[in-house]
Amino acid sequence: MPQPLTYLQETASQTAGPYVHIGLAPHQAGFDIFAHNFSNALAGPQTKGEHIVIEGRVLDATGSSLNDALLEIWQANAAGRYSHPADTQDKPLDADFRGWGRTGADFDTGIYRFETIKPGPVVGRHGKMMAPHINFWVVARGINIGLSTRMYFSDEEAANAADPVLNLIELKVRRQTLLAQRGEKKDGKTVYHFDIVLQGDNETVFFDI
Repeated sequence: MPQPLTYLQETASQTAGPYVHIGLAPHQAGFDIFAHNFSNALAGPQTKGEHIVIEGRVLDATGSSLNDALLEIWQANAAGRYSHPADTQDKPLDADFRGWGRTGADFDTGIYRFETIKPGPVVGRHGKMMAPHINFWVVARGINIGLSTRMYFSDEEAANAADPVLNLIELKVRRQTLLAQRGEKKDGKTVYHFDIVLQGDNETVFFDI
């Protein structure tokens, strides 16, 4: 009689290969296979709040950009509420705001871009208020498991100083890796620059979630 297994063997894993875009962002890879393509634009014309653009690159330890990186973001609306059933805050939803987006780095320049709005502060664990932030997920060749991080805003100094997550990071210099720098406006939208560094002296803080 065959003996019952007393443990489960680990499933083989591999990094995200060059075909990841075909399945997750086919429009960028030149394939029109979905009726509604996922987009880097989270906000519509009627979305409430300050309309912004987020731009940056995903960099390796040598400072070179990963031109095939894939990024997703999700965030609260301008009132500080997520478009998700688990968010039961007494705050208004925004029917014109999707709250989630996906894009790839440009194959030539390595620059990614999101068009969204600046989120409002969100109540976190134990009722503590979190500073306005945007959640990022990054995948690319050479990354076994998608990396999760956050982007905060450099012009929200008071809120950032009180943020419970930022304050978990002991070294202030490490907190700086999560701050997007406010730039000049383009086409009426404020641009925030946010590079994500995978390794090295200026490595971005990543979260185990």
